Amino acid sequence: MRSIDKKIPDKLEDIPNIGKSIASDLRSLGILNAKKLAKLDPLDTYLALTDSMGHRHDPCVLYTLLAAQHFLQTGESLSWWKFTEQGKKLLVAYPKL
Repeated sequence: MRSIDKKIPDKLEDIPNIGKSIASDLRSLGILNAKKLAKLDPLDTYLALTDSMGHRHDPCVLYTLLAAQHFLQTGESLSWWKFTEQGKKLLVAYPKL
């Protein structure tokens, strides 16, 4: 596993799969850079977005956060849809959704 201090991009938008819209949503939570995102759990971040925005985001946002976590931990860039199965399992296991 990659250390979060090694070669993590500065900007959120420099993480594969993270575009301007998701980066803006993350900044609204105080997640201002990739190093901070690297320390957070994707499901917790997804749920925090739901609380902050007042509505549940599309599950593909969770899959995107999982893809970002994978990149930040390993340096490997994979498409967000590769994390659909993992994300669905997390959502089914979470009792409030």
